Amino acid sequence: MLKNINFVSKFKKANIASILIFFLSLIFIIFKGLNYGIDFKGGTLIEVRTDTSVDASSLRDTLNSMDLGDVNVKRFGKEGDYLIKVEQKYNNDNKLIFKIKQNLTNNLNADIDFRRIENVGPKVSSELLESSVIAISLALAAMLFYIWIRFEWQFSVGSIVALFHDVVITLGIFSILSLEINLSIIAAVLTIVGYSMNDTVVIYDRIRENLLKYTKIGISDVSNLSINETLSRTLITSVTTLLALISIYVLGGEILRGFSFAMILGVIIGTYSSIFVASPILQFLKVSSKTLDKEEEKIHP
Repeated sequence: MLKNINFVSKFKKANIASILIFFLSLIFIIFKGLNYGIDFKGGTLIEVRTDTSVDASSLRDTLNSMDLGDVNVKRFGKEGDYLIKVEQKYNNDNKLIFKIKQNLTNNLNADIDFRRIENVGPKVSSELLESSVIAISLALAAMLFYIWIRFEWQFSVGSIVALFHDVVITLGIFSILSLEINLSIIAAVLTIVGYSMNDTVVIYDRIRENLLKYTKIGISDVSNLSINETLSRTLITSVTTLLALISIYVLGGEILRGFSFAMILGVIIGTYSSIFVASPILQFLKVSSKTLDKEEEKIHP
């Protein structure tokens, strides 16, 4: 049943949708920006355990009254556990944690147990942001080089376009939803790059094989045949990966939620782009068995 789907007939509509979503994501990233976490903005992360009578709004109101800058309070783990994120507003205030604890204890009349404290200075955060951008850029460059060596240049163009598509749309969704970008999200983006590339290479490898095998049919029919032949493998890989990621998202707690959500987006978008972004580019660039023969002659004259 899955072997006769006419994917090529859906390429045009899928490409229009991809272009619209891609540029919408770019607009949000450029004009709204990304919600950088403490890793990139600098600040203090505090995990606290309180009496069950204390709620998040009480904690937030007390902290806001201290003029600490941007403050975020979220439920974390079981009842009474909270994750507090405080903007790095006063760089030289070494007594900040003591003041926060004292203020919370006095105003809430409750026992406040500071279970974990992480502090990131502005210099470190800017270095982390720069390193993250370099890491993503190097990953994309390495993928481009690999595909260029492994296949012809037309294939490398298609794979890089698909990778940019996946990364930009994933970050765009994070911008639209104002979700926090931290180091774990960067790790997820790098993983997405690898996952998407793996999916694309499987389809490209079959397309190249079929182009050399069926020399009398065009790239459209070859793409359709190749996608259908690899479809069961693509779906099984994606679904099993998603099952694991959804479990982490639901059961993994607040710390892993952002990472798992980014990975879920990446798997869905990466699977889609391998079929509806990477493959149509070969058709646009008019790849054929003659193209491959010419490239082979250049390598082996």
